Amino acid sequence: QVQLVESGGGLVQAGGSLRLSCAASGRTFSRYAMGWFRQAPGKEREFVAAISRSGGNTYYADTVKGRFTISRDNAKNTVSLQMNSLKPGDTAVYYCAADTRSTVVGPNSVLTWMYESWGQGTQVTVSS
Repeated sequence: QVQLVESGGGLVQAGGSLRLSCAASGRTFSRYAMGWFRQAPGKEREFVAAISRSGGNTYYADTVKGRFTISRDNAKNTVSLQMNSLKPGDTAVYYCAADTRSTVVGPNSVLTWMYESWGQGTQVTVSS
């Protein structure tokens, strides 16, 4: 399994921006579709965004579409989540995850069981 480590979380005011990064170990990063999820206190983990192995195909939750952008750099074994126009409702622990089965991303990417490996998470707090 690939090892994942997230970074870039923090405290930001509403309307601000943050960029999360997820570093993956191993030489097979390009074989994984990648996803970002988040979990707020007392809530279920929810899907945020996903990107295909090559980066040519992305999929977003409606709640973040137009504000968040997922990208990846297979040469550096990293996947990023650029978050703009942040809202207090975006406050959560953000997790990246790796999916070895999907060749494209889409509606099935929202399913947590599609992902074999998870990072430890990074806290994002948006103040009003």
